[in-house]
Amino acid sequence: MHKLIAAFAVFNAFAGAQLTAPSPGAPYREPQIAASGKLTAMAFGSGSNIFVSVSTDYGATFAKPVRVAEAPVLPLTRHRGPRIVISGNTLVVTAVVGETEAKGEHSHGLPSDGNLVSWRSGDLGQTWSKPIRVNDVPAAPREGLHTLAADNRGNLFAAWLDQRGQGVQLYGAWSTDSGATWSKNVKVYESPDGTICQCCHPTAVFTENGNVEVMWRNVLQGSRDFYVMTSDTNHHFSAPQKVGDGTWKINACPMDGGGMVRDHGRTITVWRRENGIFLDEPGQPETRIGDGKDVTLAVAGGTPYAAWIKDTELVLWRNGKQEVIASPAAFPNLAALPHGGVLLAWEADNGVSVRRIP
Repeated sequence: MHKLIAAFAVFNAFAGAQLTAPSPGAPYREPQIAASGKLTAMAFGSGSNIFVSVSTDYGATFAKPVRVAEAPVLPLTRHRGPRIVISGNTLVVTAVVGETEAKGEHSHGLPSDGNLVSWRSGDLGQTWSKPIRVNDVPAAPREGLHTLAADNRGNLFAAWLDQRGQGVQLYGAWSTDSGATWSKNVKVYESPDGTICQCCHPTAVFTENGNVEVMWRNVLQGSRDFYVMTSDTNHHFSAPQKVGDGTWKINACPMDGGGMVRDHGRTITVWRRENGIFLDEPGQPETRIGDGKDVTLAVAGGTPYAAWIKDTELVLWRNGKQEVIASPAAFPNLAALPHGGVLLAWEADNGVSVRRIP
């Protein structure tokens, strides 16, 4: 442990700092943060590599990034990057990776044979396990969009946009041993209109009683709105419930997911509809909190924090007020810190910037 602490970089997130990629041709992309106790971990992609940087002081300083894995094809666009959770003393990272790049007009650098893969680390991210495939039908998650959630009892849940059938469906899998093994895949939802939204990432959280809530953008009667389903103890999901009051009639994929958190028994969501950013809490009408895209959400001390991109500006919202944090910026991610406040990470220039927000 002393050697690990000595290796920590001077990377002060409280004052705001940047972690810069060594090669301009492979910038750090799509940061994702997880926090539990003093441990904070951030995953991101760079070219064909997945990296993790770890903090053991509530995100005050971060270690030099460690490479988790390398893949011939690693999609890093429009929320397709890696995900990370902390399960006890274990870090778990998931990503969709493949061997062969897809061809055609809408390939967008995606893998034609993409699989959802997980890796584990039990030594604060210094070494990582061999990859474990989560999907049980090869290449079904090749669109590259997924979510990963964890509770504090070693349970994980992953959900992804799945193409094993006609159209795009929402599939999921559980792990009860911090990602060492994964369950048989479960079809979470299939739209009666033939497909869910093809390019918007899902989001999942565990409830206090160990169930899972998952949110995704649906396609129903020409509308692309968000819906939520909740699992029971037998991993069966409830009927879908629409989120928000309005609807978005659009014959195209916005390529924009949302955010969802649990806070003292309530589920709070944020999402984009047209050019608006909306927040929804139980028992209250939806609230338009700004304009933009790529919104992220965390709750600390009962206060929701949201961040999104408007043009090239990174906007932070809390207590009904907006603040511009940085420009240019892209793809922000928020995580609540156990002792209060949040960490905010985003793409900036050739790397990733991190800032503590009290």
